[in-house]
Order: sequence, then C-alpha cells, then structure tokens
Amino acid sequence: MATQRKPRRQKAAPKKAAKKGATKKKAAAASADDSQLLTVVAPDGTADAADVDLSDERKLYLYETMVRAREFDRRMLMLQRQGRIGFYGPILGQEAATIGSVAAFEARDWVFPALREGAAAMMRGLPLEIAIAQLIGNDLDRCKGRQMPCHYTFKEGNYYGMSSVIGTQISHAAGAAMAAKIRGDDVVIGGYMGDGATSANDFHAGMNFAAVAKAPCVFICQNNQWAISVPSSQQSNSETIAIKADAYGMPWRRVDGNDVLAVYQATKEAVEFARAGNGPMFLELVTYRRLGHSSSDDPTRYRDEAEVKDWEKRDPVERFRRYLEGEGLWNEDKEAELQDAIAREVNDAIKAAEKGGPTPPEDLITDVYDEPTMQLREQLRDALED
Repeated sequence: MATQRKPRRQKAAPKKAAKKGATKKKAAAASADDSQLLTVVAPDGTADAADVDLSDERKLYLYETMVRAREFDRRMLMLQRQGRIGFYGPILGQEAATIGSVAAFEARDWVFPALREGAAAMMRGLPLEIAIAQLIGNDLDRCKGRQMPCHYTFKEGNYYGMSSVIGTQISHAAGAAMAAKIRGDDVVIGGYMGDGATSANDFHAGMNFAAVAKAPCVFICQNNQWAISVPSSQQSNSETIAIKADAYGMPWRRVDGNDVLAVYQATKEAVEFARAGNGPMFLELVTYRRLGHSSSDDPTRYRDEAEVKDWEKRDPVERFRRYLEGEGLWNEDKEAELQDAIAREVNDAIKAAEKGGPTPPEDLITDVYDEPTMQLREQLRDALED
C-alpha cells in the first residue's frame, strides 16, 4: 500500500515577537482544508461517489453512532454540572475521528484508548447504563469506583482500560501488538493518542519498538490542536505530527479528522496493511476540540473564541448529515426519529445507572491479591470499626 506523499519542507517565516500582555494562544496552522489531508466528503457534504466504497447500511451506522455519541456527551456534561457525576471529558467536534476510526477495526482487534475514545467501548458492547455507572462510581461500576470517571474498561469488547497518564497506552499498544505477532494471533492493535502524547517519552518507545518488531499496530493521533492549554504550535516544531513517523521508518497518513468516511477509509487501509504483516502505520487525524479538555477546564482563558467559531463551520456531524441527505439516505423525519430514540435510550440508561448503591466496603481489599491476605482483612476490620 502506498503511503501519503510527504509535503515539501518550506522555508519557515520569521516568527513575530509576542505582544506584551497577550494571554490567548493560537493552535497550529494545520486545518481541515489543508491540501495534504485525505478527504472524501467536502465540508459542504459533496463527494465523488467513486471515492466512497461503503454500503448504505454502514454509512447510516456511522452517522447514528456519531449522533448517539454527541447526545451522550451533552447529557453527561449536564449531569456533571448538576453534581450527579464528578468529572467528564467531552468529545464535541471529534465524533468523526473517534467513530470512523474505531469502526474500521474488526471485533477481534484490540483498542487501547486515550481520553476521547469512550464511545469505542459502547460501540463494542458496553451498556450505556454501565458506562454511566462508571461516571458515578457506584456498585454497578465495573471498576468498583476506583477509576476516574470516563476511564472505562471492557475486556469482553477488547477495549483496554484507560489511563490518565499521558502516553502510557502507546507503549502498551506496541507491547500487545508485539505479543500478538509472537503468538501468531491474527489481530491488529489500535493505539490512540492525542497530540500532546506525541511529546511524551512513551511515544518514542512505543513507536520505535513497534516499527523494529513490525508489530501489527495502527497508531492513531487525534490532533485536536490543544494539549489542555498548550497549542500544537508551541509543542512541536515538526512540520506535522504525522511526519514524526519517518524517524521510525513507519508509513503515515494525514487525514481530515472531521470527515468520517475519510477517517474510516484511512483506518481500514492501515488495519489491512498491519494485518498483512507489513508492520505498524501512523495516522494523524486533524480535528478540533470545541469544548474544554474536561469539565474542569475553562478554554476561554487560553484560546481565541474566533478559532472555535471557525471550526464549528466544519462540524463533522453536520457535514455527514448533508452528505447523507444528498444521497437520499436521510431526511428531517428520520433525524427527528433518531433524536427521540436516542433521548429515550440515554434517559433510561441514566435512571438504571442511578439505581446503583455505594460500593461494598470489601472492595477496598479485593483485586490486590488473588486472595486477600490476613493483614488486609485486619486492616479492613479496623477501618470498619472506626
């Protein structure tokens, strides 16, 4: 499979001195209309039919999943503001990058998520009420209230538990892919990261090991322009994030991350490339985080709202809906039906999740050893007596 042609390196323009007292920072110049990005559906919803090799059923699945992820996001942020959950990490604006890439993997493949891939667990079977219970941390939570909210785990769906430590999952994904190759397992590992993780030590270690071992791994960077409050322009001097893969001898592609069909196509090709024994591939999905890094973050303190407004015009859900309408696959009545169905689904899930009670005290000492030691039992007894 041919990799994307690398852009010529241009002479950098001299940097202007920062204005004294300036507080807002701008993201990198990379944008969704960059000519180097793989794009299938234009921002106005038009596309060349020859470039879209996907069934109508699959297209509708992608759209409905994106809409469901957006509504789930909206409602969970509301619950956080109401004090019913403590923390939430939204993905508004990144639905195409998440849904399109995850959908391109097969059920046997593993997903090693960063922070914006919670929808992947639900796509792979994690019930909504259990996902919400994880945000609450009650006795329905598979993590037993021990993990931060949004840090789902779903082994049955080959979805690895999230970690808040930046970049660690990159090495984990590389290791899992190396193990799969050694064992002869016909699986591919999806290793996700944000743009900020490409500055972490684990990025180098994971990329290097996977490339040397020709491990069946697809590394996916959701470049949403901001590593919390640090813009890409102040984080890396590389021409792009994708081009960093050259240092490891790894093929790469840059993709319009707000075009779900382009994301799906690029990821599917990368998965097939890795499964065929060619080694890993790196994808940079250029998208934008329209809300804060999390519910604890106020992005108005560090970025220009005009930038956010500009990216709103490239909304991935709106773009794909226009495409489906142009293809005669969608209309206002279907949209209203879908919105109503998803609203009922999320409402029912919230009610079911909130029926859970507190986690049992015994959970304090389980899962530390195969069987709790005598000392742990004594400590639990002392704690309960106090």
